[in-house]
Amino acid sequence: MESWLRTLVLVACLLPALVDGRTRHYKFNVVSKNMTRLCSTKPIVTVNGKFPGPTLYVREGDNVIVKVVNHVKYNVTVHWHGVRQLRTGWYDGPAYITQCPIQPGQNFVYKFTITGQRGTLFWHAHILWLRVTIHGAIVILPKLHVPYPFPTPDKEVVVVLGEWWKSDTELVINQAMSAGLPPNVSDAHTINGHPGPMSACASPQDGFKLQVESGKTYMLRIINAALNDELFFKVAGHNLTVVEVDAVYTKPFTTDTVLITPGQTTNVLLYADKSAGRYLVTVSPFMDSPIPVDNLTATATVHYTNTLSTTALTTITPPPQNATPVASNFIDSLRSLNSKEFPANVPLKIDHSLLFTIGVGVNPCPTCVNGSRVLADMNNVTFVMPTTAILQAHYYNISGVFTDDFPANPEIVFNYTGSGPNNMQTMNGTRVYRLPYNSTVQLVLQGTGIIAPESHPIHLHGYNFFAVGRGLGNFDPKTSPSKFNLVDPVERNTIGVPAAGWTAIRFRADNPGVWFMHCHLEVHTTWGLKMAFLVENGKGPNESLIPPPKDLPAC
Repeated sequence: MESWLRTLVLVACLLPALVDGRTRHYKFNVVSKNMTRLCSTKPIVTVNGKFPGPTLYVREGDNVIVKVVNHVKYNVTVHWHGVRQLRTGWYDGPAYITQCPIQPGQNFVYKFTITGQRGTLFWHAHILWLRVTIHGAIVILPKLHVPYPFPTPDKEVVVVLGEWWKSDTELVINQAMSAGLPPNVSDAHTINGHPGPMSACASPQDGFKLQVESGKTYMLRIINAALNDELFFKVAGHNLTVVEVDAVYTKPFTTDTVLITPGQTTNVLLYADKSAGRYLVTVSPFMDSPIPVDNLTATATVHYTNTLSTTALTTITPPPQNATPVASNFIDSLRSLNSKEFPANVPLKIDHSLLFTIGVGVNPCPTCVNGSRVLADMNNVTFVMPTTAILQAHYYNISGVFTDDFPANPEIVFNYTGSGPNNMQTMNGTRVYRLPYNSTVQLVLQGTGIIAPESHPIHLHGYNFFAVGRGLGNFDPKTSPSKFNLVDPVERNTIGVPAAGWTAIRFRADNPGVWFMHCHLEVHTTWGLKMAFLVENGKGPNESLIPPPKDLPAC
C-alpha cells in the first residue's frame, strides 16, 4: 500500500457541558482504507476509516477541542460547517482564508464553543475536493432539561447524503482544470455511504436500512454532503414533517419531498404509522438547467419490525430532475419558528445594501483544449486563492495578500438573467469586502444566464442569515423589496439561489474576523465562485477576534 494511503489522525475531546459539568471525550482515529462501492474497490481518505466519518455529539454551550494530525500526502483542513465560531475565526477551517493547511505529518488543535445553537450541522475537509469522503455529522443537543419545541421523537437517526466517484476525485478535477473543461460527474449518490439495493451490482440486502416500530416517531437528521448536486429526499408511503434547517428551528410543515442543497441540513419527523412493510427511500438530483449531473437515484429502505425481508417493497417514483415546482414549493414553505424562546431577529435598518451577481465566465487559456477555460465569479471577480491565509494577513498587517475593494455592486450592468454580455471574461483577484463591527447587511445574490442559468447554493461562514426574499428574473430594487418577509423568514447558513433568479439575505456583522462566502457546488468553488467578508473588531475584547493560537499551521 502506498504511503499516501495512510490518512490523518483526528482526536476530538469535548469539554463539559456548562449546565451540568459533565465531560464528553471523543477520540477519532482517522485512517485511509480501501472501500468497495459500485463493483469497484479504491482507497479513499477517511476519518477513523469510516465513510461518512464519525458523528460528533455535543450539547449547546459545550466547548470543543479537536486535534487533527495529518498522515496523508495531501494538505488538510477541517471546517465546522455552520458553527458560528464567535471570535474564534482561526478555527473555522477554510484553507488560505482563516488558516494555512495542515501539512503531511503535522497537526493542529481546533478550539471553539457551541453558542446559541442546537440541531444538526456537519464537519468536512475544506481544501481540494477532499470533503467528498472527509465529512461527518455534528449533532448539537439542547441544554439539559430544555425540550424540543415539537414532540420528542422516540429515536434520532443521522442520514448523510453524498456522492461516489469510481475514479480518484483529485485526478478528476485536476484533469478538468488542465483541459479547461467541466469535470466528470459522480457515478452514484449515496445514503450513509451506500448507493442502495437498487444500484448496479448491489444485492437486495445492500444499502442503509432504517428499522422502525409501528406507532413511534423518528427524527431524521438529513445532511447533504454531496460535492455538486442538490438532492430530493422521499420516503414511500410516508410524509415528513420539517422541524429544523441548518440548526435553526422552523415552523413545522408536512411534505412528501425534501429539497436539500450541498451544505444544508434538514431535520424531519417520520411517523411510523404503518402496521408492517418495507418502504423505499429515494435520493435523486434536482437540476432545472441543461447542466450535466449524476442522474442516478440512491435508495435505502424503511423496514418495520415483524416484517420479513422478502416482503414486497413499496416503491416510489422520485421527482423529475427538473421538478422546479416541487423545489419551489418546499423552499416557500420554510419559515423561522419566531417564538418567544427562539425569535427571528431580522435586521430592519440596513447599513450596507449589496448586489452580487453569481455565475460563470470564460477566460483565455492557451494550454487548454479549446484555448479557453470555464471559470466562475461573483460580480465578475474570479477569486484567486492566496498563499498566505487572509486572516493572518489581516491580523499581522501583511501587505500584498489581499485587497479590500470587492465591488458592492456589479461594475457592468446588463440583463443578468438574459443572454449576458458579449465579453464573458472575468477579472481575477483576492478581494474582500470590509464591514464595520455590528453593521447590518442586505445582500442580493443575483443569478446570471451567462453560458447557462444554474442554481447556486451559497454558504456564508461565521454567520446565520435570514432569507428575506427570492424571485425569478432580475432583482428590481424598486419593486422586489415590497414582497420581502421581514417577520419570520427562514434562518440558514446555506441558501439556494434559483436558476435565472435571485435570493436576498440579511445579517448583522457581529462576529469579527475573515469569513468566506462561496458556492457549495465544489466545482464552482474550484472555478472561483467565492469571496470573503472582513469584519472589523468592535470595542473591547468581547467584540474582538481572539489572538491566533501558537500552533497555527505555517504555509
